Amino acid sequence: MELGFLGRTGVKVSRLAFGCMSFGGDADAETSAALYGAARDAGINFFDTADVYNAGRSEELLGRLSAGHADEVVIATKAYFPTGKDANARGASRYHLVRACEASLRRLGRERVDVYYLHRFDDATELTETLRAVEDLVRAGKILYVACSNYAAWQVTRALGVAALEGFSPLCAVQPMYNLLKRQAEVELLPMAQALGVAVVTYSPTAGGLLTGKWGSARRPDTGRMTSNKMYQTRYADPAHLVAADGLVAIADDLSVHPAALAVAWAGGHPGVTSVLLGARDPGQLGELLGAAAIAMTTELRARIGALTPEPPPATDRTEEKSANNYGSR
Repeated sequence: MELGFLGRTGVKVSRLAFGCMSFGGDADAETSAALYGAARDAGINFFDTADVYNAGRSEELLGRLSAGHADEVVIATKAYFPTGKDANARGASRYHLVRACEASLRRLGRERVDVYYLHRFDDATELTETLRAVEDLVRAGKILYVACSNYAAWQVTRALGVAALEGFSPLCAVQPMYNLLKRQAEVELLPMAQALGVAVVTYSPTAGGLLTGKWGSARRPDTGRMTSNKMYQTRYADPAHLVAADGLVAIADDLSVHPAALAVAWAGGHPGVTSVLLGARDPGQLGELLGAAAIAMTTELRARIGALTPEPPPATDRTEEKSANNYGSR
């Protein structure tokens, strides 16, 4: 398994990471152990969870499974979303983050967490309060590195500016959604991360299963996330997504690789992506995804796959900049 640096931290993480959202939910304890073992056998050293995944059960199982080799893996968890019915059991306030971090550490059975993501930007909390709270947790030895998930590029750069001004630990990584059907990260987030040395750990490379070969214009499985989860149904409601899925299957067949592996390889092929999170309910699914490590994602192949979906316009909306009809460049 190829390794890469997590931003400017000096820490090396596997180019494919494992997302443990299924632990304690779609995957029971026995299946979770099999998934964790398969990921480790494949060379994965980067594992991602969150306090809201299956009401904390994911953290508990990951902590138990990694207990014997805690110094050989990089563990990430997150906080923001509701963890209880109380009005303050959510958000990125100091009140909630301190409690959330301590609860995560108890469930993980660890004295510290390696990477701590702010799971979402908190519109109701002053950013300085949020960053000061996690900085205090860093100085208390409970967090090694601070990161964020689902932030827009301007929110990341603002957080980096506040951290620099106040002398706080900078965000080392961002975790955006990124796949062949959801390419907004290409507009500002990925270029920003490349320019500022921030790691990018992407999630949902198979678009909730839509790019695994099971879905297409004439294919509709009876079970799966897209059939039961309203959030994913809303996110991928565009009929054009099924046409793109057909195109990916055709290219995968031409290359004799699994469509899911090709989707993962495409997402990881962007030069700004550090690691791609894999999610699976069973070892069979994980095996399909791990095939991405053996795919040589050339510039030509990535362009061929990318042509299946519209490239998002530049941040300035000056689409002529990508054509010959512009003022030129330096």
